[in-house]
Amino acid sequence: MEPTTDNGDEHKAHLKLLAERLTKETGLREEEAKRLIELIGTDWNSLFREARFLKGRH
Repeated sequence: MEPTTDNGDEHKAHLKLLAERLTKETGLREEEAKRLIELIGTDWNSLFREARFLKGRH
């Protein structure tokens, strides 16, 4: 029998990694990156474009 994984935990880990990458590549703070992911979703191109736009406004 294979061990089961909690998809909720897996999803949270994926979002955390995505937020960390967005932070590293754009200079946003992690809480800003997480909020952007909540608003836009997980499409990298959209996130990156919006993060660059936001960073340019600061």
